Amino acid sequence: MTAGADARVIRLADLTVKRPTGFDLEPGAEDLGRLADELGLLALRKLRFSGTLSPVGKRDWRLEGDLGATVVQPCVVTLDPVTTRIEEKVRRRYMAEFSFPEEEEAEMPEDDEAEPLPASLDLAEVMQEALALALPAFPRAEGVELGEAVFTEPGAEPMTEEKVKPFAGLADLKKRMEE
Repeated sequence: MTAGADARVIRLADLTVKRPTGFDLEPGAEDLGRLADELGLLALRKLRFSGTLSPVGKRDWRLEGDLGATVVQPCVVTLDPVTTRIEEKVRRRYMAEFSFPEEEEAEMPEDDEAEPLPASLDLAEVMQEALALALPAFPRAEGVELGEAVFTEPGAEPMTEEKVKPFAGLADLKKRMEE
């Protein structure tokens, strides 16, 4: 399968249950630009999502894929462009017997790959979600460090991160006892 708009949406009921079905998405320049805008990127230079959909049992499906992308994001310190290469394994299990917890507060299940079985699967949506999850949260330009800002009122000793650490007082006590 290639990246045509018709090839990215798959009706799972139409797939053969005898063997895996392969897919390969490589969005064009227009789609890359739209995705970059939606994800708040400076640029999305390359993107490819390929893999297989395999039947599991009588009604469930497993998606296993490889996501590769080259993204450009602003540095969180300097706002300079930061280029990152992303290589990510993508796994999803689409289950016919899946239900979301109905309580207001519920524990998250350990299996974060399981999802309800859809009638149709939009591979471009899976690709976009996987890319969004793989993006660096705080990209930094090479060699840039985030400094520590310290504020206090005049005449008072400022609280630094070092002083707030739980064992900082013990280190001072040990030092005084050794003297």
